Amino acid sequence: MANIFQQHKYTIAIAATGAVAGFAAAKLLSSHTHAVPVPEQNQHPTPIPKPTPDPKDEEENNIYETQKYVNEYLLLHYGEADEVLRHSFVPMDSLEFPRRVGKECLDAYRSVDKSKLPNRAFDVGCGLGRTTFELAREFEECIGLEQSQPFVDACNKLKQDGEMPYNVCEEGDVHSTYTARIDARVDRTRTKFVQGDACDLSLDFGQFGCVVAANLLCRLPNPYKFLERLPNLVASGGLLVLTTPCTWLTQFTPKKYWLGGHYDQNGRPVTTFDTLKRVLGTDFILIEEKNMRFFIRETARKNQWVVTQATIWRRR
Repeated sequence: MANIFQQHKYTIAIAATGAVAGFAAAKLLSSHTHAVPVPEQNQHPTPIPKPTPDPKDEEENNIYETQKYVNEYLLLHYGEADEVLRHSFVPMDSLEFPRRVGKECLDAYRSVDKSKLPNRAFDVGCGLGRTTFELAREFEECIGLEQSQPFVDACNKLKQDGEMPYNVCEEGDVHSTYTARIDARVDRTRTKFVQGDACDLSLDFGQFGCVVAANLLCRLPNPYKFLERLPNLVASGGLLVLTTPCTWLTQFTPKKYWLGGHYDQNGRPVTTFDTLKRVLGTDFILIEEKNMRFFIRETARKNQWVVTQATIWRRR
């Protein structure tokens, strides 16, 4: 998912300076008095201490591995309106984005001929699993794949226990504790959560009646590899649902792999939707394109309101 932001900058103190200065002083002294033996230059080299990684840099480079992001995404996936929002004037229709993505998948799936389709769904970049659980209302097998191991661990705990407590930042060090809960009507045994790389999907996954990737494309190091894999993942007549806010950043994706947000060789702007139509058009039929809003709370007063582009495709 979906899933969401840097560079390591280390300053190394030149600890060897003292050793070099000491060696020079000893050499000078020995040339006059011969009282101080001069060691060979490499006999006992002074070790240069390794720089200690800045925890802030580590967190920024592995944002989806931190408990902070696990908590924020639990709130995105499972938070009630009064838990997410603190103000009456915020966009209420932007809540429960992962549930709404699941509903888009199910509504589209119910409109196709399912008689020859595998009753399986694949949620690639599943985040904290809400869409995967929603798909289990219809599909007998639902696989959620996520690269972040802490996210996968949380999904499996939710599958096992049906609920999970988590903390949400209000202000500074002040937090509130909430509980993520799976709808009791969902058969959690239909779900399976695995850690994996969307750019290197195993051939063992087989084919699916529905594949969904919500807000994943612009967080992949090479989204073309994922797109090239899709024709083999989606069974003929099956559905593909993609959403992306098109927030291309070199932090996640080298510019040469951006699907959009750049100019072609003739100076014309290229959008992500342009590239999706070009790459997927041979194997998929575009059914619908629409905008979907979602809301991520960071603190009681700082939030993200995002408009993501959703496209629904049918495999030829």
